[in-house]
Amino acid sequence: MSHPEPNIVSDPTAEDASTGADARPSYAPESTDPAAVSYGPASLPEAADQADPADPSGPSRPSGATPTDDEADKPRWRRDATIFLGGQTVSLFGSMLVQYAIMWHLTLETKSGGVLALAAVFGFLPQAVVSIFGGVWADRLNRKFLIIAADASIAVTTLALALLMLAGSDDLWLVYAALAIRSVGAGIQMPAVASLLPQLVPVSKLMRVNGINGSIQSAMTLLAPAVAAAIYASASIVAIFFVDVVTAAIGIGLLALIPVTKVLRTDVGAGEKVGYFDDLVGGLRYLRGHAFVRWVLGLYAVVFLLIVAPSYLTPLMVVRTFGDEVWKLTANELAFSIGMILGGVLLATWGGLKNRVAMIVGATFVFGVLSVGMGLSTNMWVFFGFMFLLGLAVPAFSTTSMTVLQETVEPDRQGRVFGFVGIVMALAMPIGMVVFGPLADRYSVESLLIVSGALMFLVIAVAVLVPSGRRAMRAADEHTSVTV
Repeated sequence: MSHPEPNIVSDPTAEDASTGADARPSYAPESTDPAAVSYGPASLPEAADQADPADPSGPSRPSGATPTDDEADKPRWRRDATIFLGGQTVSLFGSMLVQYAIMWHLTLETKSGGVLALAAVFGFLPQAVVSIFGGVWADRLNRKFLIIAADASIAVTTLALALLMLAGSDDLWLVYAALAIRSVGAGIQMPAVASLLPQLVPVSKLMRVNGINGSIQSAMTLLAPAVAAAIYASASIVAIFFVDVVTAAIGIGLLALIPVTKVLRTDVGAGEKVGYFDDLVGGLRYLRGHAFVRWVLGLYAVVFLLIVAPSYLTPLMVVRTFGDEVWKLTANELAFSIGMILGGVLLATWGGLKNRVAMIVGATFVFGVLSVGMGLSTNMWVFFGFMFLLGLAVPAFSTTSMTVLQETVEPDRQGRVFGFVGIVMALAMPIGMVVFGPLADRYSVESLLIVSGALMFLVIAVAVLVPSGRRAMRAADEHTSVTV
C-alpha cells in the first residue's frame, strides 16, 4: 500500500521570498530549554521557534518569523492528492483482501487458535520493530521511491506465495514468512506515507484530506470482507493474492505520476554527512526534547490501548448478552464502521476545531462516556447506537492527532516521529487483547467497558494536569483567539 510524498518545489518548509517566513504552522517552544519548553500552535507572530545550539534536533524556525499558509506554493495539490488517494484506495483494498483471506484460510484449514496467534505475531511484530528504522529512512531518502520499493516488495512476496501455492506448497511457514515480509513493508511504508502527505497538501487542508483518507479506509473495512468472501468462495485464496498484486501495481503506477524530490534537511549543514544511527539518535533526542510532540504521542498510545476494549470485545458482549445471531454481530460492526465513515466525512467537510488540543482531549472524554454507556446498556439498539457514536468519534481523535503532528513536526523529522506512531499502531491491538482478552474470560465485557471508560477519564485528568498538557492547552487557546 502506498502513500504521499515530499515535493520540494512545494515544500512546506520553503520560506517566503520577501519575509523569510516558514510556510508551515507549528507548535513552537516559548523557551530555549528543551526540557522545559512550552508548545502550542505557533501561528502567533510572537511564538517563534528558537533553536538550542547544543541540540541539533531542536526547532529551526528563524526568530520572529510569521507562519503563512503554503497553498499558493502547491498549485497542483488537488491533482496530487486525488491521484495519491486514488492509488492508496486501490492498494489498500488489495491489502485488506489478503488480510481477511489469510486469516480465514488459516482458520478453515487448521482450526487452531495457536496458528492464528502466531499469524498475528508475524503480522504485527515486524512492523513494530521496523517502524522506527523506517522513519529514519523516510527522513533520509526520497519518500516516493521508498514507498514504491516497499509496495513492490510486498507485491513480489505475495506473488511468490501465490505461485508456490499453485505448485502445491502450502506449508504454514510460507504463510508466516509472507506475513512477516508484508509487515516489514508496512513498517517501512507507514512513516513515509504519513510524512509525505504534508508535502503534497497545504497545511490548511490537511485535516480535510486526512478526513477523506480516513473515510476511505473505513469504507474499505465494509467492502473488503464482502469481496474477499466472494472471491474466496468462488475461486481460491490464490486468486485473492493475484488481485493484490494487480492493485499494488496500480497504486505504484499512480504514485509514480506525482513529482516528488528528497526532502530538504534543515538540521544538516551543506556538505555535512550524518550517519544512519546519528539520525536515529537525533530522532530520539528530538522526541525527548519536544514536550508537545511527546505529550501527543503519549496520549495517542494510551488511548489507542484503552480503545481496544470497546472496539474489539463488543462482539463478545453482543453474543453473551443479546444473542449469537449473525445479523446482530453484523449490525454491531456496521454501526461502528458507518460511524467512522461519517466521522471522516464530517471532518473533511467541516475541518475540525481550530483548537486541535481541545478536540483531542474532547474526543478522549467522549470515548470514556461512550465506553461507560455501552457497559451499562441493557437494550441492544441503544448499545448499537453507542457503537455508532463511538465510530463517529474515532476520526476526531485519530485524524486530529495525526494532523497536529503533521502540522507541528518539521518535515525533515516527520518520518522519525511517525515511525514511533507506527510502533503504537502495530502494538496497541495485540497488547490490548493480551490484557483485555483473558480478563474477558473472567469478568463480563460490560465491566471491562466501564473500567476502560473510567480509565479514559483518568487519562484526561493526567494529560491536562501535567505541565506539558497545561502548556499545550494554554497555547492552543491563545492560538484560537488570534486566528478565529
